[in-house]
Amino acid sequence: MRRHPAGVVIVTLDADTGPVGFTATSFASLSLDPPLVSFNIAEASSSMAALRGARSLVIHLLGEHQRHLAQRFSRSADQRFSDESLWRRLESGEPVLHGTPIWLRTTVHQLIPAGDHTLVIGQVTRVHDEDDAEAAASPLLYHDGRYHRARPMEE
Repeated sequence: MRRHPAGVVIVTLDADTGPVGFTATSFASLSLDPPLVSFNIAEASSSMAALRGARSLVIHLLGEHQRHLAQRFSRSADQRFSDESLWRRLESGEPVLHGTPIWLRTTVHQLIPAGDHTLVIGQVTRVHDEDDAEAAASPLLYHDGRYHRARPMEE
């Protein structure tokens, strides 16, 4: 599957022990009515226990200018939120990353075991969409083990 390009998201949530987050490339739109989205997480992930206890989370659709965040949230869990200038909390408690063109607050609708992963289905309760068309038009992509930027094809 590494040869199939994917958009990059960071999922964040609030746990009893503090903020939790991780990078994912399995994000997908699932349903319009009700508004559902999904992503997968490995059962072995250090974030799995917190995710099982979460009622809500934020999914950040990263722009190409946020590669550093994708890398940060792919590393050791203790480093992900260590720089408090990169994030803040929503009124509802979830951490949200600064400068993210689009993010979705969701409630955890369903967790479905699937092999060595869990399929997480979230029901969208809030959408934040930057007015900055340039940032929103330049998503961060992951393909063949590397980050990429999208470029339009000439017609």
